[in-house]
Parts: sequence; C-alpha cells; structure tokens
Amino acid sequence: MPDDRPGDATGPGVLRSEPGSLLEHVSVAVFGIDEDDRICYWGPGAQDLFGHDSAAVLAGPASVLFPDTPQDGPRPSVLLAERARTLGYWRGRFPAVQRDGTVFRCGFRVFPMTGSMGRSFVMGLASRSDELDRVKTNLAFLDALFETCPIGLVMLDENLRYVHLNQALAEMDGLPVEDHLGRSVEEVMVTSDGGEFLRLMRSVAGDGEPVIGTLVGLRTPGRPDRDQVRSVSMFPLSQAVGSRPGLGGLMVDVTEREQAILEATAARQRLDLLDRATARIGTSLDVNVTAQELVEAVVPDFCDASVVELVDWMDESLPYDPQLPLITHRIASGTELPPPAPELVSGLETVTYPPGSRIHRVVETGRPISFPVNEDFATSTALHQARARLLLDSGLTCILIAPLIARGTVQGLTMFGRSAARPAFTEQDLSLAGELSSRAALCLDNARLYSRVQDIALTLQRALLPTSLDASPYVQVAHRYVPGSRVTEVGGDWYDVIDLSDDRVALIVGDVMGHGVRAAADMGRLRITTEALARHNEEPDALLTELDVCAQEAGIELATCVYIVYDARTGRARIANAGHPPPFVLHSDGTVETIGGCLGVPLGVGGHPFGTTEIELPEGATLALYTDGLIEARGRDIDEGADRLRAELSRASGSLEEEADRILARLLPDPPDDDTVLVLARIRRVA
Repeated sequence: MPDDRPGDATGPGVLRSEPGSLLEHVSVAVFGIDEDDRICYWGPGAQDLFGHDSAAVLAGPASVLFPDTPQDGPRPSVLLAERARTLGYWRGRFPAVQRDGTVFRCGFRVFPMTGSMGRSFVMGLASRSDELDRVKTNLAFLDALFETCPIGLVMLDENLRYVHLNQALAEMDGLPVEDHLGRSVEEVMVTSDGGEFLRLMRSVAGDGEPVIGTLVGLRTPGRPDRDQVRSVSMFPLSQAVGSRPGLGGLMVDVTEREQAILEATAARQRLDLLDRATARIGTSLDVNVTAQELVEAVVPDFCDASVVELVDWMDESLPYDPQLPLITHRIASGTELPPPAPELVSGLETVTYPPGSRIHRVVETGRPISFPVNEDFATSTALHQARARLLLDSGLTCILIAPLIARGTVQGLTMFGRSAARPAFTEQDLSLAGELSSRAALCLDNARLYSRVQDIALTLQRALLPTSLDASPYVQVAHRYVPGSRVTEVGGDWYDVIDLSDDRVALIVGDVMGHGVRAAADMGRLRITTEALARHNEEPDALLTELDVCAQEAGIELATCVYIVYDARTGRARIANAGHPPPFVLHSDGTVETIGGCLGVPLGVGGHPFGTTEIELPEGATLALYTDGLIEARGRDIDEGADRLRAELSRASGSLEEEADRILARLLPDPPDDDTVLVLARIRRVA
C-alpha cells in the first residue's frame, strides 16, 4: 500500500453493516502506521472518527490519534505497532483523541501488512468503545435469549424451510432440532386452514409487514395425537452482513388458554364433514353407488381407508347367533394409503368373519366401536392367516366399525381405518361415525328396497314379454327389447307377433305409461287381452275399443298401442292406432313411408272411437314398429328422433337382425333413458 495515498472519496468507504442490523451505527476507521511511526494511510472512516482530514495527518506522527502520554512510557501508537508485529494480530482499548481535543475510549485491532513497494506497515481498525459495548451487549442478550428462552424461536429461509430454532420450539413440536433443519414448515406444522397460515408467512416474506399474535391451530408429526393452538408472530429478516433472506418468528403455546377454540374448531370440522357427506350420499337409488358415495365422503377427510359391507342374513326373522360365522358382501371401498392397503380393502367381495370376532360385537351391541389394529384383532377378525398379515402390514393402527341399522335390523357395516399419521378415534369421532352410518343406512335401505322392487318389476316384465314370436312363412321378424338403465324404473313396453288363420299375421307394439311393478302388470294384462281378441278375428278398431274398456276397468290411466293385421294373400294391411308413434314402411327402393291417418286417443281415456286404415304393402317391404324410447331422449325433440329413425331405415342394406342392432346402436344413448322396443317385419305375399 503506498504511504502517500490520500483518504479522498475514491478510497474505501466507511465499513458499515446493512441497515437495520445491530451494527448499523458502528463506524470502523481504517488507518496505517509505517515503520517510522507515521500515518501512511487514512480512510474516510478515520476522518469521521478522529475529525482529521487526510491532508492534515498523512505522513504525520501517529501520536496525533492519542492524548499526551507520560515521558517515561511508550507512546500508544508505538505500542500498537510493536504488538502487531510481535503477535501478528492484537486487539485492545486505548484512550483516543479527536481533533477538537475530545478524549474517548476506542477499541483497536492491528495487524502487520506489506505494501506494494515491499515496505511493511501496520494496518489498524478502530471503533468507539461505547458502540462496540452496546453491540456486544445486544449480541450476548440475543444469544442467551435463543438458548434459554421458554418461547419458541425460529429462523426460516425464503422457501419457509427451517434454518435455526431453539430447544423450546423443538419440544413444542416433539421433534429434535436436527430433524427440523432443511424441512419445510408445512411438513412440521400441519394445519387444517386450507393453507391460510402458509399464505400468511409468504405474505410477510414478500411484503415485509410483520404479523403479531396470530392464533394458529395445528398438529405436528412429533405429537400427532395432540391439537395445539399457538400465538405466532413473524417478521422478515434484515439480511444483515450478508445473511440469507427469510423470516424470523416467535411461537407461544396457548393451547390450554384456547381450548375452547380447539373444541369449537373440531366441532365445526365434524359438522362440515357431516353436511358434505349428507349432500353426497343418496343421490342415486343404486346400492353400490350409494355405498361408494359414503366411502368418498369420509376418505381422506375423516380416515385413511373405508369399506361398506352388507350383512348376508339368511333369514332376518331368526334371532342373531354370535356363535355362527357372519357373512358380508363388500360393496364399496377406498383408501389413500400405499400398498398393501388397496389390496386389503378391495381384495374380497364376500367376507366371512369367524365366531367371536370384533364384528360380531358391533352387530350384537348395535353401537360404533373403535379397536386398535394388533395381533389379537387381526387373528380374531380375519379367517385366514394371509389376510391377517395383510391387515397388520396395511399401515392401519385403529379401526372404527359402525353398524348400518335400518328398520331395527343391522343391514350392514361401515369401517373407518386410520394410520399412525392420524390420532386415534375419540368419543366425538364415534358419535360422528354413528351419525354418518345412520344417515347412510337410511339411504342404503331405500336403495336396497328400490332395487328389490326393480328386480321384481323387471322379472315380471320379462316373464310377460314373449320369449319367442309366432312363426309365419310370410312375415320375417327381428325384434329387440332394451331395458332402461338402473336409474330408470322398469316401464310398460310390450310387443307381440300372432299368426292368425287364412295366412294373416298380427303385429302389436304398445306402451303403458308409468314405471315399476304396476306398469309391468298393466302391460301383461293388455298383452294377454290383445292376444285373445286377435285370435277371435277382431277388426283392428274393434280390438282397440275392447282394449280401451279393459284399460278403464283395470284402472290403467294411459297406454298407447298400434295394431296391424297383414293379409299375405292380398298384400294389404289393416291398421289401428291408439296414440302410439306411427309405424314406418321401408320400400325396396330405400324410400321410407309414414303410416299416418289412423291416430286415435290413448287407451284408458274412453269416449272416443277408433278407426282402421288399410294400405297395400309391396313384396319385400319392411314394417318398423317401435316405442317412444327409440326416438325420444333428453335434449332431443321427438320429431328430430323420428327423422333420425327414418334416415337410418333408408340406409338399410343388411339382414333384419343386423339392421335392428345397427339402428339401436345409432339412436339409443348409453345408458338408455327409457325402455325401448323395436320390431322389424319384412313381408311376403302368397305366391
């Protein structure tokens, strides 16, 4: 370093820490003393501390920095240089003097250096002692605070990862200090506020506005069975002296004080879950769908895994015997746990529980019960050792079993399982599970009864529909009946082909309005009556008149029907229609004709006569009879559906069986909205 360098604005500036730090107001003066005890370097900080400008002191004696000393002692400047050269580095305090004569205590740090010309000198750093003492005191206080303070203290980086924390916070979390470092806050402080706490911390880091005394409800992996409430204060770090950006925070455990908040929060969460589950369960009258809705409502909000099972009662009138095995059918399941948990909950459809199992205890008491998952529970519940081992390896630590009770009978069971990551089931959880199961049981029982009625109606309807149609050498028939989806009740669609005398054939398609067992029964009555009347050679209009009387007597409010008698000797067809969609005639050249002009009122209305229309059918023509399920659907007008059917008929090119399948595939939605009948009849004349 040259000994004549001036301390002007181009030299090093005052050494200061970043604003806001403990060292913000500590100035550091830099100066140099050569071998002749003269000042060879004078920085701007030295001018601020001692009051001399560089022109006044450079090349002058270093003693100008110190008060006068006794004649018999060494000058402080000489003593500083000597100790620096002897020890290599030395620090100490001496009285110093400013230009105006003010004496103050000053701390010095000195060490030898070699300049650019090979000459040695002593570099000195000086600061006011009172400023250094204040900083030292503050640092000592903060150090002691971090080590011994009972309040949780934490330092986070800009990504909200733990950088430093005290023992008090580690004990609150139930995790050692070293297990925090490098982990994110959301891994340790598990909140149920939808991420609001994390957003708050990111806001503090981004905007720089501190947050004081915010209450946060949480759980930690170290204390998974304990709800905590903490009063949290967060502030942005100053990034002093090259430190990393981030957040500092203070946390106080106020759980006992805020126990009411915890209880209210837990109660609100239970009510929210119950409301959501109530809204989701029972949207369908399908048993399996209803059971799966229950599972999806509780996983993962309430538990980690769940199954729904229906009990297979051989005879509900017999008393329950706990000494007999209990057989159930698993109809719904779900889990968010890794394997082998999915195999455990979905690997069986029929489950057999041995006598004396915990399941028997739930069925016998009719109350929800929670059990720990251990060797005893597994071996007494699972019939096979492999299933017991699967249960123990699934990760579940406790299972809550709640009965599904409807009409005073346990109809099934709902099981809720939790892993070690969640607390064990509490009494409040048992109450919630009981309420969920009670509401689900009602929906399931309604769906089960509805399914039973549906099965009865479907069985009745199919029993009343013809299994095979009469054969005639003059009419080739392809017929299709497509039931509606499980969401749609069984309807009253029916059809028939009757071989009459004198080479005549009757074709009938009808539809009883309404759904369910009543509609199926009404349909059967009309079909049987139609067949009897047709074999007595009733004219089409007379037959419909008799059917109308029958419908009124039977209380059938509305039914439609189209009745056609084809004479193969003449090639003519006589047609009567009671409010049914008109049939179509497909000619051999591809044109499609609508048989109109014979439309009458539906059966059951009464008081209106029916008419008969006669048309001639050419050789090879095809009659198309159908019910409204083929042309009417959600979002589609019935006229549009009829036009589409006409277009599909005009494209016919294959056999009747192929064409029937093609038309249904092209026109019916998946699943069908309603029952559908389609009859295609290709006619021939007597040679």
